[in-house]
Amino acid sequence: MTASGRRWRLRGRFPDGALVDARPGPDGGPSGGRPPYPTLIRHLLWHRGLRTAEEAERFMEGPPREYDPLLLPDIEKALSRLRQAIDGSERIAVYGDFDVDGVTATALLVEGLCALGGDAFAYLPDRFSEGYGLNCGALDRLRAEGASLVVTADCGTSSIAEVAHARGLGMDVVILDHHSVPPDPSTGSGQRLPPAVATVNPKRPDSRYPERELATVGLAYKLMGALHESLGRAWEGERWLDLVALGTVADVVPLLNENRWLLKRGLERLARSERPGLRALMEAAGIEAAGVDAEAIGYGLGPRLNAAGRLRHARLALELLLERDEEEAQRRALELNALNRERQERTAAALELAAELLSEEDGEAPLLFLGHADIPSGIVGLVAGRLAEERYRPAVVYERGEETSRASCRSIPEFDITGALRGCAELLERFGGHRAAAGFTARNENLPPLKEALVRQAEEALAGVELVPTIDIDAALPLGALRGREIRLLSQMGPFGEGNPQPTFLSRGVEVAECRIIGDDGQHLRLKLRDSQGTGGRVTWPAIAFGLGEAGVREGQRLDVVYTLAADRRGDALELRVKDVAPSGQNREPRT
Repeated sequence: MTASGRRWRLRGRFPDGALVDARPGPDGGPSGGRPPYPTLIRHLLWHRGLRTAEEAERFMEGPPREYDPLLLPDIEKALSRLRQAIDGSERIAVYGDFDVDGVTATALLVEGLCALGGDAFAYLPDRFSEGYGLNCGALDRLRAEGASLVVTADCGTSSIAEVAHARGLGMDVVILDHHSVPPDPSTGSGQRLPPAVATVNPKRPDSRYPERELATVGLAYKLMGALHESLGRAWEGERWLDLVALGTVADVVPLLNENRWLLKRGLERLARSERPGLRALMEAAGIEAAGVDAEAIGYGLGPRLNAAGRLRHARLALELLLERDEEEAQRRALELNALNRERQERTAAALELAAELLSEEDGEAPLLFLGHADIPSGIVGLVAGRLAEERYRPAVVYERGEETSRASCRSIPEFDITGALRGCAELLERFGGHRAAAGFTARNENLPPLKEALVRQAEEALAGVELVPTIDIDAALPLGALRGREIRLLSQMGPFGEGNPQPTFLSRGVEVAECRIIGDDGQHLRLKLRDSQGTGGRVTWPAIAFGLGEAGVREGQRLDVVYTLAADRRGDALELRVKDVAPSGQNREPRT
């Protein structure tokens, strides 16, 4: 039995001779005459879907994979309308979402349009009084403020009635979004789009753009680049790549192809960001700018920016990103830091309540569905995400209101939650999202039949799927097999995240040379792990094991250890980050 209770799943061997012609070039140049990548690296590249030497070399060495923005659907219509608005000094309202992707995309669009002489301003809805996406009341206010063009950022694809309302007010709408496109209800296929001037969404069935999974901030970056070029203006896109990095990681889009290269360049920009707000936020989060990576965004910067929209109003995060005064930036960063602590406390309380609400029967169902008036709408997504991760099944969590309830849904790879909601559309007031995450509003009387319908769909779709949390392991190897060249090439495979996970390894029969419990709550372990099985002889690695303080690990014990490599606390050396352990020889993992 593993310490965490999760099942280990080891990837199978890759074909003999695969990618043997793939080899690194000096400084990313031609690779002729260089030795091939080591077997471990080729194994990892193969299991990331890379099948040719050219694909492997491009992934490892570059050049960056970037696509022509003119391949995006409706891009020419969007550019034409934006040029018209800039030339005519029209007021342009950028209507964003309250998460990090929406806020960073809004900031980029406002700054980019203003840099071209546009009269652009931002509007972010209030999560609690307005909810997600376009709403008619907000559009009325924007029209009263003189806006004649609305550009959405991370919303709008499903807003059929709202876009029609905007047109009735005399406003045009350009949609910039990456959420799933609903099918035409008359045919059940194709697409049903709002009556906007342009719907720039790479997930449209008719899109020719090769990267379907761009975050909206990446989409905004591509649109602004194309707009600058169409106006004959120099595109200094580097200045906005810090925003692209934030939204790309926080929205958990796959870090492959264009997303990966945008993030790679964005992290370099973030390390030397000229934004006082981001520098102040990194300081408040205890993040060294020079060492900022995707993990620092995902667990440090992203949650602090998201805390604004979850507990107060997303404009607090937007104002931090746009702030140019150093003292004011410090004040705003400390405010977001405090909000994030409050968010953590509320999330912990909501998780306790969710555990109480889950009956034994519900806990074993193929889809979890629960809610309460005391689970705030700003927290429901976090609770659903934690439940989906810990119990490995789709989770729906809602805040129950007097007449209607707002829910967030998180899913597992085997189940399309937005598709499932589409099959229950008659029970919903509004909904939208991706395959893995969605949200909806429903009348309270429709919650029981909605739960029944979603559970029924999950039973059918997940029949035969073992609903047990799993750790995917890339390779089994002795600790001594990790040499300098392999370690350098492993770091070259980053940035790591969704779609390009940190390589995870299994070493068997490892001796616990040292072990001590750390942390205020005694939940973590500081270890030294020794292994003499590798070709390099006796090897000892420092290690940290978060959440395994009660696993019963003791010095002298031999364990099978699952881990990744990470920088230590000082950032000047590597250590093992232990994900799970089991008594040596007792846990035989299945292969995939």
